[in-house]
Amino acid sequence: MAESTFHKLRDEIENGIVTGIFEPGERLDEAQLAARFGVSRTPIREALMQLSAIGLVEIRPRRGAVVVDPGPNRIFEMFEVMAELESMAGAFAARRHTEEDKTAILESHARCERSAASEDTDSYYYNNEVFHYAIYEASHSGFLAEQCVAMHRRLRPYRRLQLRVRNRMKVSFSEHAAIVEAILAGDAEAARSRLRDHVAVQGDRFSDLVSNLSKRESTGAGGQRR
Repeated sequence: MAESTFHKLRDEIENGIVTGIFEPGERLDEAQLAARFGVSRTPIREALMQLSAIGLVEIRPRRGAVVVDPGPNRIFEMFEVMAELESMAGAFAARRHTEEDKTAILESHARCERSAASEDTDSYYYNNEVFHYAIYEASHSGFLAEQCVAMHRRLRPYRRLQLRVRNRMKVSFSEHAAIVEAILAGDAEAARSRLRDHVAVQGDRFSDLVSNLSKRESTGAGGQRR
């Protein structure tokens, strides 16, 4: 299975979990999922292992994969920590970035621009991931980059869901532009502040995210409702 096809499969299952198509406590049967998505059990098993690694499912003895619901408060706490980690990475990147880092950040930013212009939220999400990873690399702190990547993966489904809120993708891109400006200008405090605000989910943004998490009529996971 091609990597892009596998990512789409994993994302379909992931979307089904975060939007309630697969309910908390529900057992995710490999054979049933394989039949549902028209694939073998091997990619299903790998997808479930990846979702276990980010806390969306729990692999239990004799039961297999069971859906976990972290709840809005837990998600909010994770975004709080992610905002602080990313703000630190941005500050370090402003002070330490090289010409190679500058090129990587600008190239990833340009890819985000193309995705935003085409209004392709899934494409924007993956290019957005590359953009943030470029900042982690530019921080030149291996340990911090590892922590950022780990938390980024934990929040992957919720960050992608956020982009489906009206106008969020365009706002996200404009925030990227301000972040790039601060980093390349070497303004550590501005980079810190702008990245923290970019990642944090407070006020209306948190309300929008909770609203999306509460919807049960999502078209994810093959468009089927339970």
